[in-house]
Parts: sequence; structure tokens; C-alpha cells
Amino acid sequence: MRRSTVADVMTTDVRWVPPDATFAEVVDVLAGAAVRALPVLDADRRLLGVVSEADLLVTLERAGTDPPRRWWRPRHVRRGPSAAKAGATNAAALMSAPVWTVAPGDPVAAAARGMREHGVSWLPVVDDGRVVGVLGRADLLTVFHRDDAAIRAEVTDEVFGGMLLVDPARITVRVAQGVVTVTGELDTRADTEVAVRLVEGIEGVVSVVDLLHYRVDERLADATVLPRF
Repeated sequence: MRRSTVADVMTTDVRWVPPDATFAEVVDVLAGAAVRALPVLDADRRLLGVVSEADLLVTLERAGTDPPRRWWRPRHVRRGPSAAKAGATNAAALMSAPVWTVAPGDPVAAAARGMREHGVSWLPVVDDGRVVGVLGRADLLTVFHRDDAAIRAEVTDEVFGGMLLVDPARITVRVAQGVVTVTGELDTRADTEVAVRLVEGIEGVVSVVDLLHYRVDERLADATVLPRF
């Protein structure tokens, strides 16, 4: 089954700043790249931290300046920016660290789960200590840009034909805009449950409409108690 990795979907054109970048330079790069956060890298592209609009916001609040409405609280770290950053003059003093990262070979599904669990929306991609890309929620959503025919072929050939060893003639698979409808009859209730879980795990599948039937409900068979003699 197809399993995309972070390397397949990440953005490789990384805008970043060195630790000695001034406050004004950080603002210029953020505005010019139209991003909300930047990795702070050393000369070898090793990640030192991340500086965001919210890290800059502390200084603006101290100066009594009203920030633009688009400024936000950072979601690349679990805590908000410290008030100690007020008056910081370079990226090293402004940045937040440590930063949760992902590797190029990590599965997209694992990266998405990690984003949700850590409450972040943007991640540096690090390989051997060096930043090779960045990963955002929009990048993760690209796995849903799959042709319906390709999804149907994977469901029919790999899930039912390859994994479950089910004759394709026993099932009908329809796919429309990523929604998979599966109709047919399998041997047991457990078979239908496994089939649905496998189809749900296919990249590009938005949801599964389960219209499968089964010949035997093994739960009822297991509940049967034979009399003792």
C-alpha cells in the first residue's frame, strides 16, 4: 500500500535566519516570505531554534505598539513567548527552543499525529542535524490529491485481492471525491471490520461507506456454550 513520507510532501525552499540576524532583519524575512515563523540556523544549517511573529510581539507590546491583526501565538512550541524576550535585538535572543522536529523518512501519518498531539501546525524537517525542509498542515493535505481511479485500484487489488485474498467479483468498490463505498459479502463479520480499517488507512481516502455483509457472525458462534455430559 502507498505510504508517503515527509520527504514526499515537505517544502524544500526554506527561508531562515542566522542567530545574529537583527530584529528588523527577522521582520523583513517574515514579511517577504509571507510566513509566520522561521528556523534559526547556524552556518552548517543546524537547527538552533524557531523565531515566530509571537516572539517579536513581546517587544512590540513593551513598546506600546499595536500589532497587526494577523499576528498570532506560536504553535511550534507548547509555551508562549517569555516576557524576558522583550527588548531582544537578535534572532538568538528572540527564538524559542528546543523545537519538536520530524525526519524526511517519517510517515506522513505519523507526522500528522505528532502535530495533533503536540498542538503544532508547522515543523522543521531535520536530517542528520541539518534542516532540509519545513512541513506545514497544507503540505500534509497533499496526500488527499489522489485520483479516484487510483484509490479504487488500490482498494480492489491491494486490500481485497492482496491482503484479504477476496475474489474481486465478490465486492464492488466505488470512489467519488475520495469517499469509498464498498458493497459485497465476505465470510465473517471480522473480515468486514478489517477490510474497512484497511480501506480507511489508504492515502487519499476521505471516508468509507460500509455496505458489506457477512455470512457468519463469529461472535454469536463463540457465545454458544455446548452442554456438558
